Amino acid sequence: MDTKELYREILNEHNINPAHKSKTPDADLTLNGVNPSCGDNITLYLRTQDGKITQGSFEGSGCAISQASCDMMLDLIIGKSADEALRLGDIFMRMIKGEASEEEMEELDEASLLRDISHMPSRVKCAELGWRTAKEMLGLKKDQASVSNPHCDS
Repeated sequence: MDTKELYREILNEHNINPAHKSKTPDADLTLNGVNPSCGDNITLYLRTQDGKITQGSFEGSGCAISQASCDMMLDLIIGKSADEALRLGDIFMRMIKGEASEEEMEELDEASLLRDISHMPSRVKCAELGWRTAKEMLGLKKDQASVSNPHCDS
């Protein structure tokens, strides 16, 4: 199977049968993310305990890339500390810009298949939506003992 075919298969699987598309009950972090350039809209839910992300999910609508990327991200960050999730998000953003090493991209597992999005500028924000939303949520959580952002429900 060639890389393009694998990319399409995995992207379709995460879009059609997402493992994390639901509402996480008792999420302590909730944030809406929007990509106004193409209308993607997600609400990301994370439950944290003792500095780790113990559960996560998302609801929303948008293109296959935004929905699949968010699902792949949640596969990676559930079970990780906030710092580790932010580090993986940084690798993902650098990968999209063509700045991540092969070793770093391996840490992204299936999400590394989105590396070629950089050649589709109109799709970059789609792929980044879930990652940017998680970064904002976790950055706020890190900066404040309790998140008090009008875009976050806690």
